[in-house]
Amino acid sequence: FIGAALAERLLRRGDSVYGIDNLNDYYDVNLKHARFARFTPFTNFQFFAQDIANRELIPQLIAQRFDMIVNLAAQPGVRYSIEHPHPYADTNIVEFLNMLEVARHSRVRHFVFASSSSVYGANLKQPFSEQDNVDHPISLYAASKKANELFAHSYAHLYQIPCTGLRFFT
Repeated sequence: FIGAALAERLLRRGDSVYGIDNLNDYYDVNLKHARFARFTPFTNFQFFAQDIANRELIPQLIAQRFDMIVNLAAQPGVRYSIEHPHPYADTNIVEFLNMLEVARHSRVRHFVFASSSSVYGANLKQPFSEQDNVDHPISLYAASKKANELFAHSYAHLYQIPCTGLRFFT
């Protein structure tokens, strides 16, 4: 939903957009196809049905030379993560690292990524603040999103990649 809305806005603005989705069935795949169908009139849109956790895809992506990466890919679901931990490591950590590598080698101007309000974990103080301690995730999903924030921080420091994490709330 967020990716489709962002892609449409960028396309209408005249930007080129490369959409990548593994089309897993956690959400209705037909809904995903319907969203992508809205982009067929745009010649500045390319779609790749790929899993960005696949390391063999990285050199192909690096060759595209992106100016900016907006990584909204993730395995969602707090409750699902408790019973099914592996998709969270594969998608939320491995794919995230792969996209950071693409950002590093493409020398992107900015790397924007989806984090989650779940990183606030056991915090009792409300409203939440970006300055709040987020060292106590209470789900595997939250832990994977916190790991993303730490990876992004490290890449920003090591490779001077401007990174912005957006902590989405539902």
